[in-house]
Amino acid sequence: MKIKVCGLRDPQNIEQVAGLTPDYMGFIFYGPSPRFVADVPVETLNALPSSITKTAVFVNEIAENIDALIDQFQFDAIQLHGNESPEFCAEFKDRVTVLKAFGLNDGFDFEQLNAYIDKVDFFLFDTKTDIHGGSGKTFDWDILDKYQLDIPFFLSGGISLDNLEEIKKITHPQFYGVDLNSRFEIAPGMKNIEKLKVAFTAIKQFDTNEIRS
Repeated sequence: MKIKVCGLRDPQNIEQVAGLTPDYMGFIFYGPSPRFVADVPVETLNALPSSITKTAVFVNEIAENIDALIDQFQFDAIQLHGNESPEFCAEFKDRVTVLKAFGLNDGFDFEQLNAYIDKVDFFLFDTKTDIHGGSGKTFDWDILDKYQLDIPFFLSGGISLDNLEEIKKITHPQFYGVDLNSRFEIAPGMKNIEKLKVAFTAIKQFDTNEIRS
């Protein structure tokens, strides 16, 4: 089970989170977000261990700006959280790992994902809101049973210490990782390191328990 911590922007907090060795760290380049990374120093991101996949998060951003930020910060992955088309996603697939996010609710049409086959590396399933993520709200995870493609996915939206045991019960074969964000914060963009430590320990036990069983 991969661990992604998203919505980071404070240099010292970034360093602290990196010390926990998550698999992915996400940085939001979307102005309206309270977790907008703003003017984080390039040196802060360049200092991250190579074992961490540096991920830039965008919402309906133009390709030129995405390209420039990939070059500036040497991102390994991008997460597209808006209405980006399959063709738009495919433009970046040769350069970086591409995650395409979708907000899910009871009426979500999984058929629309078919167009993204071979255009993205991962999906990220979040709670459907008007604010493009970071809501701290969960969706009905039983909906995931309707997902039939072979593209692995991250689970996002309201993940907290209170529901990790429920997440452990999700047995979907393409369930690849969890995305930890607003429910692990002291303030927007500032992660609670102690809460993350507890979560990391619990999540890493998921795989161990499966092996034992």
